[in-house]
Amino acid sequence: MAASVRTLALRTFRESTRNIQQVSRGRVKRSCYPARVAVCRGYSDGTEGKSTHFGFETVPEEEKAERVYKVFESVAEKYDVMNDAMSLGVHRLWKDTLLHVMNPQPGLRLLDAAGGTGDISFRFLEYTRSMYERQQRQKARSSQTPSWSDIADHYASNQTGLPQSRAVVCDINKEMLKVGKQRAEKAGISTGLSWVAGDAEELPFDDDQFDIYTIAFGIRNVTHIEQALQEALRVLKPGGRFLCLEFSKVSNPVLARLYDAYSFQMIPVLGEVIAGDWKSYQYLVESIRKFPDQETFKEMIEDAGFFCVKYFNLTGGIVSIHSGFKL
Repeated sequence: MAASVRTLALRTFRESTRNIQQVSRGRVKRSCYPARVAVCRGYSDGTEGKSTHFGFETVPEEEKAERVYKVFESVAEKYDVMNDAMSLGVHRLWKDTLLHVMNPQPGLRLLDAAGGTGDISFRFLEYTRSMYERQQRQKARSSQTPSWSDIADHYASNQTGLPQSRAVVCDINKEMLKVGKQRAEKAGISTGLSWVAGDAEELPFDDDQFDIYTIAFGIRNVTHIEQALQEALRVLKPGGRFLCLEFSKVSNPVLARLYDAYSFQMIPVLGEVIAGDWKSYQYLVESIRKFPDQETFKEMIEDAGFFCVKYFNLTGGIVSIHSGFKL
């Protein structure tokens, strides 16, 4: 069954990737309209007596953050291995697609919220480096017989070097950050990369600091999604972009049945076999089903104050990318 799920997932992924490429080339146009700025729905500083969901379980709000922390503390060492096992490796394609939708230019500053072990930040730094090298090659080809002025300008630009792109991985879980730092050291990634322990609902940064804010497979785990969105808006610079990669609602009924069967029957078993932790992966499967659908989440992003909000479905809606701008 895993092979058939992988085949169907890859076929649907290719179709959704073609749609994204059409959007990026301007073939598909969507209206860009103001967000409905509103007070965060249901959020209050006084959490005493309030309840929320932890998977399918109802728990007091003040308890959820601690329980989620323990989940990721438990799975940190095997987190990346389990991502490959659970998604049959397709999570790598989803994250690559996020970077292509983002299309960051050299010199930008990224906040990778709930960044875990650094997958998005690593891709961001590699993408901007490759982009810079491509731009340099294009300049070289365009000046076959350069003038002395062009040579001087080229020499000066080489002296200045690559515009410094910066990525900040921010995660509330110190064990996840520890694993991420170890991965960065092994890969030799250090320039432009920093690690910060912080809560997505109360980010430890000043206003208007980042060009891009990403949160990949993390926002469904926060207690108050609306508050996390407000914080994303606060720390972005005017003109900055919000991007969220998250599990969502499957639109194809056949894929939905296969996906549910695989999720509930296989993923907790993989968690037990690979990470020795059934309960954490049972929670992760349940948390996906409790997360708002694509349209509802889009409205939440608009309510937080973002403009030009839209989303792209990947793999038939198993995952979606939501995008918005701070104006």
